[in-house]
Amino acid sequence: MGSKEENCLTLASGFSFDYGNLYGAGKVTASDVEALAEKLAAAQKAVETMRATGEVRGHLSKDGTPERVLFTQLPYVAEGNLNSPASIARLKEFGSSLKNTVDAVVTFGIGGSYLGNKVLFDVHCGEFWNAKSVKERNGYPKLYFNGNNIDARRTADMVEHLITEARLKAVHGQPNTYKVVLVVISKSGGTLDTMSTFMVMYDALKQQEPLLNIEVVAVTDPAKGEKATLLGKLAEEQGWPTFSVPDGVGGRFSIFSEVGLVTAACIGMDIDAFLSGAQAMDQVCQTSDIYKNPAKLNAALKFIAAEKYGRDIEVFMPYADYLKSVAEWYVQLLAESLGKRTSREGAEVFYGRTPIVAVGTTDMHAQTQQHQDGKKDKVVQFVKVTKWEQDAMIPDVFPTVSKLSEISSIYLSQALDVAREANAEALINDERFNATLILPSLNAYHLGELLYMLALSVAYEGELANVDAFDQPGVEAYKRLMGPRLKALKK
Repeated sequence: MGSKEENCLTLASGFSFDYGNLYGAGKVTASDVEALAEKLAAAQKAVETMRATGEVRGHLSKDGTPERVLFTQLPYVAEGNLNSPASIARLKEFGSSLKNTVDAVVTFGIGGSYLGNKVLFDVHCGEFWNAKSVKERNGYPKLYFNGNNIDARRTADMVEHLITEARLKAVHGQPNTYKVVLVVISKSGGTLDTMSTFMVMYDALKQQEPLLNIEVVAVTDPAKGEKATLLGKLAEEQGWPTFSVPDGVGGRFSIFSEVGLVTAACIGMDIDAFLSGAQAMDQVCQTSDIYKNPAKLNAALKFIAAEKYGRDIEVFMPYADYLKSVAEWYVQLLAESLGKRTSREGAEVFYGRTPIVAVGTTDMHAQTQQHQDGKKDKVVQFVKVTKWEQDAMIPDVFPTVSKLSEISSIYLSQALDVAREANAEALINDERFNATLILPSLNAYHLGELLYMLALSVAYEGELANVDAFDQPGVEAYKRLMGPRLKALKK
């Protein structure tokens, strides 16, 4: 299960939640947690019911009909589940089919269909994947993201870049036409941002045939026949292969489904390890003991910090460049899940903690001044990686410069950790709440643990706040205004 030592909950895998700077005298107290006991028990029961049946009290789909919530099923690969042995095998087969045959993949998606996929790409590939040779990428293609904004310049730049790549391949006399696979992700097929940029790029690249060869894969609602969505029908008409955007899984939770795993397949990420990490976290979080359940503990401490102590902003600050996208994914998760106008009974509550992206050490030189001396309205959530796969020692290349010589002979990871510890200590010395999530290493398994813990945390906090963590009515408000205006533009 794990252990609790000095306000640090450590799991058997080595994953830890160090909440010592968030809990104790002058912070959220044991009596604060005890006072929440009745709500915590109800939250535990509600999450157990959701896990067993998919039922969430009062939750309706955007069309007003009851809807099950099924994201807790995703870590479990089993017959009849959203992730089945057959569906995972098909994803892996798709990934293998790209090796040494496809030059580039462009994925089109927005919200969770982009943010989650970018997390998987960043952690597995890093920044320079597309600059590596085919051999260095183990035969997997280059991968680009689009459809996450309606940006005319960037879309044009990407088209131009792919055409240039194709010309270079032809000039160098390499065999086979430059092949691009466009992966378009939209449950309905009517997502403006995604479909508009997809259609622009599809048309522009098709005009370059036979210099390029274009194929399309659609990730959409699995319904067939008359119930098929716009994108589903289009895929059927065009003969495009499809993967599923499952019912009962909101976009912000879809990273564990085919929506996210299709990107994992495209880059050769270990899908099994990623889901295993999520499953291990889910099993740990089934205990009712709050001090052994990291998701419930995280939710309770931050809920109390906001409601009793006014700390209703959460700065999510990983000390790792390649985890910045996790912070960006978390912004959507927290904002859409918990930013709610009304309670389940319809009373106006205007609940929600505001998430902010930061990265250490970068934002110690940008945001930390405000964290340290601004309003005491924040919880700073650090993320630490204990062991790095690559870790350079700082060399003593300028021994006559004492200021630089002083920092030599230590590893970059040590310097990074000293900076984080100093930041955390300075904050708590001024009664500024913070906590640290600790990953033993940066791999698919521990990433699965981290993301699943955060996803389950919002389910618990939704229960504590008595709001529906799984709808997003505020998003529909602007969509109702946007549709008629787009039609007016066309006229």
